[in-house]
Amino acid sequence: MSWDDHAGELNPDAAPAWLTPLVTQPDAVKAAYRRRVPAEVLAAITVANTTAARTRSRRDAAVLVLFSGPADGEPGTLPDDADLLVTVRASTLRHHAGQAAFPGGAADPDDDGPVHTALREAAEETGIDTGRLHPLATLERMFIPPSGFHVVPVLGYSPDPGPVAVVDRAETAVVARVPVRAFVNPENRIMVYRSENTRRTAGPAFLLNEMLVWGFTGQVISALLDVAGWAIPWDTDNVSELDEAMALLGVTGSYGEA
Repeated sequence: MSWDDHAGELNPDAAPAWLTPLVTQPDAVKAAYRRRVPAEVLAAITVANTTAARTRSRRDAAVLVLFSGPADGEPGTLPDDADLLVTVRASTLRHHAGQAAFPGGAADPDDDGPVHTALREAAEETGIDTGRLHPLATLERMFIPPSGFHVVPVLGYSPDPGPVAVVDRAETAVVARVPVRAFVNPENRIMVYRSENTRRTAGPAFLLNEMLVWGFTGQVISALLDVAGWAIPWDTDNVSELDEAMALLGVTGSYGEA
């Protein structure tokens, strides 16, 4: 099986109704993502992607975007107990150290495609029982500098994924099933930029109890909320430099109701 041949591994019929907007519009997520990326950042990503393609330094990778929650519900209506699996990468890693991320990583030579990669990496990082998961759809791949990963997000669902935990602290610092309402809550949403850039490059981020979700992962989650119909207005003028935002971690209660 080639990296791009993965239709047989997907089971979109397993999706609950509240996830159908994401399953039926996988390309809309990347479009919503690109609308949120500042023009100069998007231009820089495009240049980096072109350079990586020319030098053949791009690497295939996949991440698991795993939602859990009830099997019933309505499109556009978020169940109160829905959650999303998120990790925080170890601070000692070479790329994206200390960042919140979806479980996932680079493809191995023996992987049969992005679904296999995403499930394998999720099991290695979180100990999750992949037999309890339903891969629903693959989203359009996205390029992430500076790691050079060409990432395919794999949308998954489980009514009950079972326990998850950090498996290897050299790779992962935190594993959490975060209530989706925590991402929806406008009180938890800010804009973040890196100190070497300008405020114009700020992107959507989520300030939660034990993690700041920003960068690629923050952009994807923001796009998911938009496409699913769960997003509610929030203060996009609330802009912080990355280190300032990280200093705010540890505030309790940010998993509150939207």
